[in-house]
Amino acid sequence: MNAPSEGRSRLRIGMLTPSSNTVLEPVTTAMLEQVPEVSVHFSRFRVTAIGLDAAAVDQFDAAPMLAAATLLADARVDVIAWNGTSAGWLGLQSDRDLCTRIEQTTGIRASTSVLALFDLLRLRGERRIGLVTPYTTDVQTAIVSGFAREGITVTSERHLGLRDNFSFGRVDGKTLDHAIRDVARQRPEAIVVLCTNLAAAPLVARLEEELGLPIHDSIATTVFGALHRIGGEPTRIKNYGALFQTPLPV
Repeated sequence: MNAPSEGRSRLRIGMLTPSSNTVLEPVTTAMLEQVPEVSVHFSRFRVTAIGLDAAAVDQFDAAPMLAAATLLADARVDVIAWNGTSAGWLGLQSDRDLCTRIEQTTGIRASTSVLALFDLLRLRGERRIGLVTPYTTDVQTAIVSGFAREGITVTSERHLGLRDNFSFGRVDGKTLDHAIRDVARQRPEAIVVLCTNLAAAPLVARLEEELGLPIHDSIATTVFGALHRIGGEPTRIKNYGALFQTPLPV
């Protein structure tokens, strides 16, 4: 696997980005401003709608994702992270397989938002979660079922019934605040905001303090997982959730 070359202090994170996503890049950049020796670089592939129909599912075929990963490899990044949540409804094995293919194709370590989330839940011993997404009912049902197969129980959920991926980035903070507070009423062990095109991350620090519950945002879990893969220090990132203060196994 590639590693930072001797004498090079800067670490580079590459991120695979849905083409219609307008939130993850500015939020990720803001998070990583707190770790100045790490830079982040993005490569897009086409994703415009989220659903369970064949056309929507086919957007996550490995071929365009690997093509985007190959472009990131040209920048000699130290890790390639899939900054999307398709494994939520397609199953975690889809992300495991993607990571294997990226690593075989590029020789660069790989991670994903959803795999990092499940690593985090295991590290923190959180098995009962509240779930907030922008997705339609059928997608939400698939996510709840998939999480259950992985040992995670969704005790309460809210979804916004949206399909157009661009529209997720236009959901306002008040709507997200209400949805998070709604699922918090069941007092889960943690709340998961599953989508990398929702602007929930800037709300997390305030809501965690007010609600007394950890909130794991998908953009944040992507950063957490990518830093973990390259030996970075997630604990240096403040104000984006308790997840960044989670001790990593030695």
